[in-house]
Amino acid sequence: MTAPQAMRPVGPARAQLRLLQTTDLHMHLLPYNYYSDCAAEAFGLAHAAGLISQLRAEVPNAMLFDCGDYLQGNPLGDYLALERGLDRGAPHAAIAAMNALGYDAATLGNHDFNYGLEFLLTALGGAEFPVLAANAAQRLGADGPLSDTLLLPGSAVLDRKLVCDDGVPRDIRIGVLGLTPPQITIWDHKHLSGRIETRDIVETAAAWVPHLRAAGADLVLVLAHTGIGAPDHVPGQEHAALPLSRVAGIDALMLGHSHLVFPAGAVPKLPGIDASAGRLHGIPSVMAGAFGSHLGLIDLVLDHCEGRWRVCSATARAAPVFRKNPDNSVTPLTLPHPAVLAAAAADHQATLGYIRRPVGRSAVPMHSYFALLSHDPVGKLVAEAQRWHVAEALAGTEHAALPLLSATAPFKTGGRGGPTHFTDVPAGDVALRGIADFYEYPNTIRAVRVNGAELCEWLERSAGIFNRLVPDAQDQILLDPEFPGYNFDVIDGLEFKIDLAQPSRYGTDGALLAPKARRIRDLRFGGAPLDPGAQFVVATNNYRASGGGRFPGLGPDRVVLEGIEANRDILQRFVARQGTLAPRQRASWRFCPMPGTSALFETGPGSARCLPEIEGLRLEPLGIGGDGFSRYRIRF
Repeated sequence: MTAPQAMRPVGPARAQLRLLQTTDLHMHLLPYNYYSDCAAEAFGLAHAAGLISQLRAEVPNAMLFDCGDYLQGNPLGDYLALERGLDRGAPHAAIAAMNALGYDAATLGNHDFNYGLEFLLTALGGAEFPVLAANAAQRLGADGPLSDTLLLPGSAVLDRKLVCDDGVPRDIRIGVLGLTPPQITIWDHKHLSGRIETRDIVETAAAWVPHLRAAGADLVLVLAHTGIGAPDHVPGQEHAALPLSRVAGIDALMLGHSHLVFPAGAVPKLPGIDASAGRLHGIPSVMAGAFGSHLGLIDLVLDHCEGRWRVCSATARAAPVFRKNPDNSVTPLTLPHPAVLAAAAADHQATLGYIRRPVGRSAVPMHSYFALLSHDPVGKLVAEAQRWHVAEALAGTEHAALPLLSATAPFKTGGRGGPTHFTDVPAGDVALRGIADFYEYPNTIRAVRVNGAELCEWLERSAGIFNRLVPDAQDQILLDPEFPGYNFDVIDGLEFKIDLAQPSRYGTDGALLAPKARRIRDLRFGGAPLDPGAQFVVATNNYRASGGGRFPGLGPDRVVLEGIEANRDILQRFVARQGTLAPRQRASWRFCPMPGTSALFETGPGSARCLPEIEGLRLEPLGIGGDGFSRYRIRF
């Protein structure tokens, strides 16, 4: 029997659809820092979920998506994959939390493959939402992306009802496409070789978007674990958001991978980017930072007429989950969501036991209070661990016969992080939580091939952290506050001096400022002057090897080892292998003498109990200033 005409939804009508996004959670489910073993309010899905609830309540129609990298990233993820496993039938903690929050769909990030395919598929088996990856195939088909045999579904058409402004719910079909970095087969070669093949992101989208339209999708949303990079398409592009946004038929784009926030001001000024409106080539686009720091939010206003939906307008923004305070602390904008807390509670408690197990011992205190004055026991330890791993990885290759050096930078040196932002691990047992004090960032191992002249430029760039000192002048400020400590690389295996009477050759941004200036003096390898033409391999991390910090002579073309192992994990294994740590104390560099000259240096208040003897320097304590830093006068 046909329903009366008055009971049928008729148009035109208008509806608002809110699309919410998380990305790059990296197992930060709870407000807890497993490395420092204490509560931390600066991240976590639990607080983000509170904001999700608020934003959902503001509109009648809302959907929630994730753009990948949720299964790996901290000791909770390591515990579930490497210790407990997923054989007890309970869902993975991240998947349980996402189920509880009612995610509509997700895609995969590259780190979701880090523990292998079996673990990945077991974890995803508990998902109550579709997980999509259109460019990760068990076998590539001869007739293009639509003929591939995929690991997971490439797309989904979600049937939903939108409540319109007249109060009548109307059917809508939302096509969702998932894309992951094609580099997963390189980065997780040991897990994926012979089992997974990948396609280019843009090539895949160009085939699947019209397919979704043909399948009846009224809207097409793309979930892509890719960042905003070069504007022109290059096959196999890692950061492919700009060319992806030019694929016809996409209504909204959700991004990830690079841990940045979009829309925001800190994005490249490239054609097609509207950072204020959140548009890439006119397509509303968002990227929600990392670790639950933000939510991506796209509001679509849709007109419905004669059975068809049309996007009338769109706004895009990134909503912060936390407020940063003047003292660099953060305040959550919402209370943690009880469903997320409950989903991770049991595994959280088990992880605490896991991280508190000693992995080794240290015979000396390990700290970074004087790392910028050449006393850096942590840097020595990291350098040794990197060299050990790279030597094993390059064994039997053409690069194995070259001298192997190791570049490290001190990550925790105060500055804008405040007077407590220093490594400080006492002598005695070293637990997993202490490893993060040694290595703060989630970098992965790399090795590059350079010559002696390029090594000298590398060190000149690092030496820019110091201000130029006027000979015979007193109490000059030693450090440039705009130069981050993580760009002060020391290359272990070389010996050299730094002449602070000379101007810096490079600026804080890496630009060449003074072509005739030379601060690096008496640069030696093996006790002899360094040969500018000699070839070397240097162990480092992915940030530096890929050009991070704009160090001259570095970039992807110099990489001879692109490992998937995290430097922090390598360090943990090295500590366990050594048993008792006793890093070499002899400094590889020092300042050139400047008699009659003094400078002022600030470090953490814990430095008073760790005051070292540093060759060529005399340190005079001046007390603690109003900002909490300990001040020292240095005489050269």
